[in-house]
Amino acid sequence: MSALERLAETIEKRRGVSPRDSWTAALLAKGPEKCAEKFGEEAVEAIIEAVKGDREKLVAESADVLYHMLVMLAARDVAFGEVLAELERREGTSGIAEKAARR
Repeated sequence: MSALERLAETIEKRRGVSPRDSWTAALLAKGPEKCAEKFGEEAVEAIIEAVKGDREKLVAESADVLYHMLVMLAARDVAFGEVLAELERREGTSGIAEKAARR
């Protein structure tokens, strides 16, 4: 099991915890819109670090992006396994062909 899969499981477990005891539970309690907003904020911070070229900060912000993406998915009851299955479905398909098939 990957670190991301373990993190997704931990996020699910935090769903039933008091928001006072868990940052994840606090985010989930604020609803899916707030979780999506927080994901967007973290993505922007990662972009800024990528543009600035600060490798260490980019790594840290990227970890934040992945965590907040998983929280956002959980807030909308989308299992991480569904995302992994979609990636597996796309595996071996060129990005150009995959985008063309979406139209």
